[in-house]
Amino acid sequence: MNKRFFYFHSRRGQATTEVVLLFPLIVIFILFIIKIFGLLVLSQKMEIAGYYAARRFQLQSHETDYYQRTWDKRFLEKDIQEKVENYLGFDNQGMRKFLSLNELKMDIARSGTWTKIVLTARTKPPNIRFLCNYNKDHVCDRDSKCLKGYAFLCETGGEVSVIKYVGKNERPNPYQRPEGK
Repeated sequence: MNKRFFYFHSRRGQATTEVVLLFPLIVIFILFIIKIFGLLVLSQKMEIAGYYAARRFQLQSHETDYYQRTWDKRFLEKDIQEKVENYLGFDNQGMRKFLSLNELKMDIARSGTWTKIVLTARTKPPNIRFLCNYNKDHVCDRDSKCLKGYAFLCETGGEVSVIKYVGKNERPNPYQRPEGK
């Protein structure tokens, strides 16, 4: 029994070759997992931020043209966009780098009954150097999906969009007794 125990410890450096060969592959795999996880986190945060923006705009926007052009444009839309940017992590340098955030665009389109709110977050390309050193024509060989993936990884980044529809602000007036008290 003791002889067998010593036999296992006498073989030094058995897995060194495997570790040296597999380590770069493991690092590449971990980087991809982190970037994919970042995109998933960004899409979930965008859904929550879209709901917040739509609900707040529904409850605080005005029906009259004067207030739509003044208070809604000057204050409300800018304040909602600022709060959404803070929630997504534009003010936190670590979160901004993890999610590869570049810019946020908020569009509000009013119609007769529905208001359409579109949040679009643009991300920077992850720019993994050892993948982006090669020419995309040689790597992809005219494959459209490969070209799109190469463009996301090395050139343009991506976009995550969320569309929310809200109805008009039809809050009931508070109950008032007939005698006005």
